[in-house]
Amino acid sequence: MLVSDFHYDLPPERIAQEPLADRAGSRLLHLNRLPRSWEGQGWQGQSWQGRSFREFPDLLRSDDLLIVNNTRVFPARLYAHRSGQRAQPLSPHNPAARDFLRGRVEVLLTRQVAEDPNEWECLLRPGRKIGIGEKLYFSDPPGDPLKNAPAELEAEVTERGSFGERRIRFAPVADFFARVERIGHVPLPPYIDRDDQAADRGRYQTIYARTRGSVAAPTAGLHFTPEILEQIRGRGIEIAEITLHVGLGTFQPVRVEKVEDHKLHREWYEIPAESAQAINRAKAENRRVVAVGTTTVRTLEYAAGLAEKRVGENRVEAGQGEADAFIYPGYRFRIVDALLTNFHLPQSTLLMLVCALGGKELVMRAYRHAVEAGYRFYSYGDCMFIE
Repeated sequence: MLVSDFHYDLPPERIAQEPLADRAGSRLLHLNRLPRSWEGQGWQGQSWQGRSFREFPDLLRSDDLLIVNNTRVFPARLYAHRSGQRAQPLSPHNPAARDFLRGRVEVLLTRQVAEDPNEWECLLRPGRKIGIGEKLYFSDPPGDPLKNAPAELEAEVTERGSFGERRIRFAPVADFFARVERIGHVPLPPYIDRDDQAADRGRYQTIYARTRGSVAAPTAGLHFTPEILEQIRGRGIEIAEITLHVGLGTFQPVRVEKVEDHKLHREWYEIPAESAQAINRAKAENRRVVAVGTTTVRTLEYAAGLAEKRVGENRVEAGQGEADAFIYPGYRFRIVDALLTNFHLPQSTLLMLVCALGGKELVMRAYRHAVEAGYRFYSYGDCMFIE
């Protein structure tokens, strides 16, 4: 299967740069993926309908189980200056080298290493010339180490990967996350072409976010308001929570030609005991499990795959781990029956997952319709419900 099969053209003006003032004011494209009848030329009845997100509670069935990802985004984009101790000696005849040392380095923390809480996987930009042993000094605004400016945090590069990936170890401090909250920036995706603003700290966060650890929001959840959740509960619909901390496994670009050659990064997850019980009860009673967001889908399906290997049953087990489920067309879903999701980048693993659930032809046609109909795309954009 070729990655290029998941391409579609998107005009830049369709990419939402700002959130709507009203969280629940987004448009919703409702996809019915089940064929209704055969009319000689093919299955008829696979269709979509334009709606408002406010209609979402009424699209659910009264016995559905709705699963949300309660991860919380932290300000994972930090800015630093390098020490320069691994750089070539400065020359008085090469002022550009000195400017390079003084230049700002962007560090996006992507995953805390479980074995050492001071060690993080991250992306550096520019990172090509920053090698192992280089030290980074963090503050906001970034201080200049050549002038002995104080730093809030210090780190050393311990491993070097490809495409700007690094592993760094922070010098221990008593209040690490407090300092990160103070000097960090909301890690808005690169397709949002502006600096983060104070309002993004609340808006780039679901209203049910609890567990800190994500470097990107589970964006399908950004549409919910307390009133919408109350409407859902008012219909007797059960809601359960899981956690998956969004990292490189979610937003890493696909750099291979064949889909099957791509490997996902691992992301930490947790399924509480009460959520596992609710999911297994719903499956036993032949009720739908409706996932809010692709991160929720990957968590549930990864856990179900583990359970199938261990006990040979279609269920999930409570616990923690690191998920790397790569879902694309041809995948057999064990848990998830329906999905609420935002619109995703062309040729991305998230779009491949959506095509696996909704059917590649139907989803790609629906995406082209959404472009033509003026839907807003990506993190702060509109959404789609597939059932």
